[in-house]
Amino acid sequence: MMMTLQPALAAASVMLIAAVFIAFFRLLKGPSLADRVVALDLLSTLAVGIIALFTIFTGEAVFLDVAIILALISFLGTIAFARYIEKRESRRGRQS
Repeated sequence: MMMTLQPALAAASVMLIAAVFIAFFRLLKGPSLADRVVALDLLSTLAVGIIALFTIFTGEAVFLDVAIILALISFLGTIAFARYIEKRESRRGRQS
């Protein structure tokens, strides 16, 4: 069964790695803070995908626990960044 998954695993690996490079470029380039936050969230989602792919490749289900924990921490971080951006924008609005 694992032999039939090899081409799919290879294709998924290439696509995930390409997506990581594109998201990392967006993280560096910006142009706004919101773009960088979305890129960082995408990178963490891609990391969860890479961990899931590694889980399939190795057959060890314990790595899924790591992926779930990373997804939860990433979700909380995204909410924190969103609240920061919201407060920052409301302060700018009051100053104008």
